[in-house]
Order: sequence, then C-alpha cells, then structure tokens
Amino acid sequence: MFENLTERLGKTLNQLRGRGRLTEDNIRESLREVRVALLEADVALPVVKSFVDRVRERAVGQDVLKSLTPGQELVRVVRDELTTLMGETGVGLSLNVQPPAVVLVAGLQGSGKTTTVAKLARRLKENENKKVMVASCDVYRPAAIDQLETLAKDVDVAFFPSAPGDDPVRIAESAITDARRGLYEVLLLDTAGRLHIDEQMMDEVRRVHAAAGPVETLFVIDSMAGQDAVNVAKAFDEALPLTGIILTKTDGDARGGAALSVRHVTGKPIKFIGTGEKVGAIEAFHPDRMASRILGMGDVLSLIEDVEQKVDRQKAEKLARKITKGKQFDLEDFADQIREMRKMGGVGGMLDKLPGMTNVPQAVKSQMNDDEFNRQEAIVNSMTVKERRFPGVIKGSRKRRIAAGSGTQVQDVNRLLKQFNQMQKMMKRMRKKGGLNKLMRGMGGGLPPGFPG
Repeated sequence: MFENLTERLGKTLNQLRGRGRLTEDNIRESLREVRVALLEADVALPVVKSFVDRVRERAVGQDVLKSLTPGQELVRVVRDELTTLMGETGVGLSLNVQPPAVVLVAGLQGSGKTTTVAKLARRLKENENKKVMVASCDVYRPAAIDQLETLAKDVDVAFFPSAPGDDPVRIAESAITDARRGLYEVLLLDTAGRLHIDEQMMDEVRRVHAAAGPVETLFVIDSMAGQDAVNVAKAFDEALPLTGIILTKTDGDARGGAALSVRHVTGKPIKFIGTGEKVGAIEAFHPDRMASRILGMGDVLSLIEDVEQKVDRQKAEKLARKITKGKQFDLEDFADQIREMRKMGGVGGMLDKLPGMTNVPQAVKSQMNDDEFNRQEAIVNSMTVKERRFPGVIKGSRKRRIAAGSGTQVQDVNRLLKQFNQMQKMMKRMRKKGGLNKLMRGMGGGLPPGFPG
C-alpha cells in the first residue's frame, strides 16, 4: 500500500530535505506536487484540500521558514499532518465489559468481511488470550455460514451454528445466549453484505445491531475501492453507530487513498488493516507509524512486533545454540529461515517497514519478492536428508535431479548453494566474533542472504 504515493512524495520532499533556506515560492511549488500525488493516490478531493491548507499554514509560519533546517522541518510538518489525518493515535478494541463483549462486523459483499472476522478471532485468541466465539448472520450469500465455520476451525475458535433459513436477529440473540452460557469473553458477529447499498440491507443490519447491543461496531472496507469506498463508509456511518473501521486488501492497493480519506470523512478511527489472504495477515493500525511508512521512513516498531509475535522463539534459540557450539549451519536451517520470513508476511511485508526503501532502485525492488524464496524452498525440499545436512555432496548429477524435482534449472540450484555458502560463512563469523552487530558491520550493509544476487 502507498507505493505510488511514497514514491511521489519521496521525490518531492527529498529535494527539500537538504536545503538551508526555503521561500514561500519553494513551499508553494512543493505543495502543488504533494496535492497532485494525493489526488493520484485516490484521496478524496475535500481531504486533499484540507490537508494541503493545514500544511501550508504551518509551513509558511515561523516553525519552518525560520528553522536552521527548514527542509527537515517541512518534512516533519507533512508527517505530523498525515498522522493527524489518519487519527493521531492507534485505537484498539474496547472489550472491557461484562462478557461476552459483542463485536458486530458490517460491510459490502466482497470486502473480505468473513475472512476478517476469522482474522480478528485468531488475533484476540493468540495475542490477547481471549476465549472467542464467532457466528454468521449472513443467511443470503451461498456458503457464507460454511465459510465461517471452516475458518473458525482453522483458527481454533468456537462456532455458533446457523442455517440459511434462520432469522438474522434470532441468530444474534441465540449466539449471545450461547456465548454467555459457555463463558466466552468475545462474540464476533458476521453480518450479511450486498453488492451495493440498499435500504433492505441497512434495515436488517440496524435490527441485528439493536438486538445484539455490540460494544464494537466495525465497518470492513476494501481499500482498493478508492473513492467509492469512502462513499460507502459514509453511508454505513449514517446508518449505524460505527466505532471503527478495518481496511482490507491493503497488500494489493498501491494507492492507499481510502486509508487517508476514510477517517476524515467518517470521523471514525481505522483500527486494523488486512495485509494478505492468510488468517494471520492483520495488523493494528497506528497512524504515526503509517505516516512514517508513507514518507519512506519505515516502521521499525511494527517490524519488531512482528518478530516477537510470529517468529518461533524455540527454533531461533535452538539455531543459536547450534551455532554457538560450532555446529554447521545446514540447508534445513536455511529453509527454516525462509519459512519464518513467510510467517512475517514475506519479503513485501518486511520491505514496507524498512527505513530508506524509497532510495532503493525499482529494478532492485522488483527482484525482492517471495517468488525467489518459494523457488529456494522448493529446491531444498527436493533434496535428500543427507544433501540438506551435507551440501558438499551435491555435485553434477545430484544438481540435475534436484532441479528436475523442484521444477527449476541447474543454475537456480547453483545460485542457492552459493548464497547458502555465503550465509554459512557469516554464521561462522557470528560465532567467532561474538554477535550480530559485528556481523552486520562486516556485511557492509548488504542485503540479507536469499535475495537475488
């Protein structure tokens, strides 16, 4: 998300960063570029106008023009205003009520609503240790109830059964009774969506809301819908007392206009963003961190949280002990590292949070994708146990067999073995020199092993 906007804003603001003096003409010209960048990112026109006016008002004041580093000060103003635009601070779910805390999820059909319910259930269970139940009030979409039941099994939470002929209001009431009886702390209600807004749908969701009395009413919005998404959010906000918004499919939207518009238009906070199709691909929304990402400053705090939550600590400790004892880092360890990276959202999920990625040439970025890692994992999986543990035995005929088994070329196998050897040498240096910091200095800031080279 925001790739196009980040690139445009990056070029504009980088021209200002090093300047020792700014004039009102410089600022006016730069803000014109900012305005165009926001409009091209599909940000709603009233939002663009309000944002640019606020930045201009602060930029021509004493803070920027009289600063010793005016370029840096202007960038700070832009970042602060972006943060304000998206909500200033992150807002979580308010679940501190008499159980069960009912969370009603609404939105249009195709927005990813049912999958989002499962993602939230998993997050609440694993991150907040909540006892969670989910229920579907969608009696219209074919297989909607079955879909939620399957997802509930995948994320290991309770599912309240319902059927296409049931009344949605009765489903909600019965689910609450069942959740209370089972001592569940949170009940997530998935409601019916439509392909467009209609009064019948709005009336039904109002009745379900009145019966359920949810502590949170979340609107799920497809970020790729652009300005249409903002109009839909406004209509739902007028029909329901929304408490927050969840943006889905942010991994497929290079513009990000919905994220910058929806808070301003509805006045409701963005609470989560969906970052992929997998049930673990959901993040809490932090406006300040997102503003830093948009301006190419990265989001190291979220990256650290990803590592803490998603990396298998036992595997990491086992590998560290293995290296400390002087044992060889082998291809099974190499494959484990690829799998751990995938759990963190893959290469794209990590790159989005690394500072300075706007300065990396597009040709290099285009090579930093999960295809290479998938290819490498396939190659390792085509090896025998002996070959993974003793890569030195892999010669000509073995390389041809491995390539054929993984659907790759011999040169792909050679490239993996070369990268593995580099990583093995660095692991030895880590053991001998005592620590990751020395290792990273020795790498000279190079890209991690596994990237195409």
